[in-house]
Amino acid sequence: MAAEAGTIARPLTTSSVAAANPLRAGLASSRISDPCNVVFFGASGDLVKRMLIPAMYNLRLGDVLPTNFGIIGFARSANSNDEFRAQMKEAVDTYSRSGEARDPLWTDFANRISYVSGDFDDREAFTRLRAALEENDQKLGTQGNRLFYLSTPPSVFGKIVAQLAVVGLGPKDQATGWSRIVIEKPFGTDLESARALQSEVGKVFEEKRIYRIDHYLGKEPVQDIMALRFANVIFEPIWNRRYVDCIQITAAETVGVEGRGGYYDSAGALRDMIQNHVINLLALVAMEPPISPNADHIRDEKFKVLSALRPISVDHVPKMTARGQYGPGLIEGKPVPGYREESSVAPDSTTETYASVKFFIDNWRWADVPFYLRSGKRLARKTSEIAVMFRGIPHRIFGESGDQIETNTLVMKIQPEEGVSLRFNAKVPGPKMHIRAVTMDFNYGTGFGVVSAPAYERLISDAMRGDATLFTRWDAVEAAWEAVTPIMQRWSESRVVDFPNYLAGSQGPQSADALLIADGREWRRI
Repeated sequence: MAAEAGTIARPLTTSSVAAANPLRAGLASSRISDPCNVVFFGASGDLVKRMLIPAMYNLRLGDVLPTNFGIIGFARSANSNDEFRAQMKEAVDTYSRSGEARDPLWTDFANRISYVSGDFDDREAFTRLRAALEENDQKLGTQGNRLFYLSTPPSVFGKIVAQLAVVGLGPKDQATGWSRIVIEKPFGTDLESARALQSEVGKVFEEKRIYRIDHYLGKEPVQDIMALRFANVIFEPIWNRRYVDCIQITAAETVGVEGRGGYYDSAGALRDMIQNHVINLLALVAMEPPISPNADHIRDEKFKVLSALRPISVDHVPKMTARGQYGPGLIEGKPVPGYREESSVAPDSTTETYASVKFFIDNWRWADVPFYLRSGKRLARKTSEIAVMFRGIPHRIFGESGDQIETNTLVMKIQPEEGVSLRFNAKVPGPKMHIRAVTMDFNYGTGFGVVSAPAYERLISDAMRGDATLFTRWDAVEAAWEAVTPIMQRWSESRVVDFPNYLAGSQGPQSADALLIADGREWRRI
């Protein structure tokens, strides 16, 4: 994986875990070599407390952070350095996968944390931020390297970037060191707003310095999609229209809007999940082999897939999509309210909490293979997976008359289970030729003897290294918005009369089932 020019090569050391598990023998681990300041905008928000600061602490605990690093929180809330440090210790104690913060490591970690209070359009506050960064360069030896992380509402992305430029914190103002910016999703709310945001950010940061984060891409099984395909000769030869019948990509949740009703009611499942997370999975599973592991070579191939998505005309949206909204129901045996009864949701809301789309990719490999994408809230089970469903056998010669010969299925399990399963047919022991489908199952945690780190740990460390492989490039973001724009347009113009149309705890709306039944197929059960 490639780093920006000027990034120092990382030293390699043998993993201490190797002796306990032969599958990890000879693995190399590495520390980030470049000194660095990380600035978290929106530092008083939930994402910083639940994910980002615990991720930074665990990177330090794992000896991944560079020797010289600093952390600066920036938010509107009035806090002193000590007050902010105390809040971050509580965050680590509550949310870190490694448990409560421990001394002496925590004391050293906390001494590298500082805080700047101010509004995102307050030039004086950004001047104080610059002073804090320069102080860290002197005291902590961070050498002018800066990672700006925008953990804020998208409405202030442009303001923050503009203020960084005004006070001389843009990359063009640096005599030494580097500056990069990490931007949380959503990157825009539609194609027009995404293009406007790109214009604002692009005035200050070049594309190679912009890291658009999609935490799904940091999950270990997602990263393994390329390894599964391109490191195994048994899969790649059949990864095409001759052998694959269809591909189903699912991102199902049992939770509702969890206090985010105000945001979600203006977004919906199509914007919140399909346009970014799920389409990114499609790009990974469908792309051609890159010419090298270089970040841009990989992202070139992802963009080619997205640019080859067959456009869905506004008139064809009803035949290619389905949407739903959950009503009251049962989750794990307990009653839950319908979407319209959730806090901050309009009682007559027509926002979809379930979306499914059928895409085709107009290229040689996938010409007539449908890609079925679905995502929804309050479904029967929490699961994210990619299922590659192969074509049936051309001619049946084995199996008794009552035996069903199932099609082979390869499933890449993303969450909550992490692994790969392969469904194939085998003979049942006995005198007759009975055929039954069986499953071979691989689990990452069991196989490698480790629990996968949360995605944010990988993504933050990659951004600090300058490795953009797991981040989304602008051309791919634009292509994804172009793909869903006709759907958004048709849905906004069509009056919804059947919401809510699926029970909480169910498989989703019947209209989604009908989407596949019309093709002679059916969804995998959630």
